[in-house]
Amino acid sequence: MTPPAAIRLSPSDNVVVCCRSIEAGETFVVEGQSLTVTQAVPIGHKLALFALAPGDKVLKYGMPIGSMTMAADPGGWVHMHNMKSDYMPAHLRDAAGDQA
Repeated sequence: MTPPAAIRLSPSDNVVVCCRSIEAGETFVVEGQSLTVTQAVPIGHKLALFALAPGDKVLKYGMPIGSMTMAADPGGWVHMHNMKSDYMPAHLRDAAGDQA
């Protein structure tokens, strides 16, 4: 049996989590919703299950984990470039562990 490309962790989630790296243009179905991925997305990252607008809460594990800062279409990558945590400041680190 082939593992799913992505899974929805809770029925109330508006994002799905990639079970493997997904290539741009790939199409698959999650819970009856057809998604076409707009750019390559690494394993473990989130994709919008539905259209998300700026200010929308991102729901994962049935809980809000942040807010959208930019719109994402269904199948769009949801990550630090278009969402922010509502709980802690986001930061990036380079390979040496220095803050960017």
